[in-house]
Amino acid sequence: MSNSDTKVELSDDAMARFPVPAFDDLPEDLQERIAAETDRAGFTPNVFSAMAYKPSHFRAFFQYHDALVEDAALEREEIEMIVVAVSGVNHCYYCNVAHGALVRIYADDPLLADQLVANYRTADINDAHRTMLDVAVTLTENPTAVEPADLEALREAGFSEEAIWDIAAVTAFYNLSNRLAMFAEMRPNDEFHTLGRE
Repeated sequence: MSNSDTKVELSDDAMARFPVPAFDDLPEDLQERIAAETDRAGFTPNVFSAMAYKPSHFRAFFQYHDALVEDAALEREEIEMIVVAVSGVNHCYYCNVAHGALVRIYADDPLLADQLVANYRTADINDAHRTMLDVAVTLTENPTAVEPADLEALREAGFSEEAIWDIAAVTAFYNLSNRLAMFAEMRPNDEFHTLGRE
C-alpha cells in the first residue's frame, strides 16, 4: 500500500488496446512511484497508468527515463524539444500533447511546442537547437543516414561529447516510447492540453 495520502485511481481510458490495472493491485513500489507523481503533477499522467500493465517494464522504462533527465548534459528544455520534434515526426498523439506541455513549461514559451510538432524547421529556435533537432529527426526517420558529419555539426554547434550522446539516447528512447504509446493507443490526460499555455 502506498504511504501517500493522495487518493490514486488509474484512468480506464489511459489506453484503448490493453486493460489498465487497478491501483490497489499493483506492487508497492509502483504504487509509491505513481502516488508521488500524482502528488507532484496534481493528476496521474496516463503513461503511468498504461505502463503499470506490466510492472517489470514499468520499472525499466521509468528508470531509464529518470536517468535521461537526471543525468544529462542537456537542459531539460532541450530534452523536451527533442521529444516533441521526434514525436511530431512519428505522429504520436500522447507524447505530442504530454511533452508539448513540458516544452511550454520548461521553455516558458506557450507557442514553441506547437511549432515543433508542426515543423521544427520553421520553429523559433536558435541554430544550435535546429542542428540538434536535425540530427534527432534523421536518427528517427533514417538511422542509417547518420554520418560522422552529423556529430561534427553538433560539436560545431557547441554540444559536448556527453551532450551528443544524450541527444541520441533521448531520441532513441522516445522512438521506443512513441511506438509503444501508439501500439497501445495511449491517450493524453485532458490536463496536458492546457498546461503552460498562459
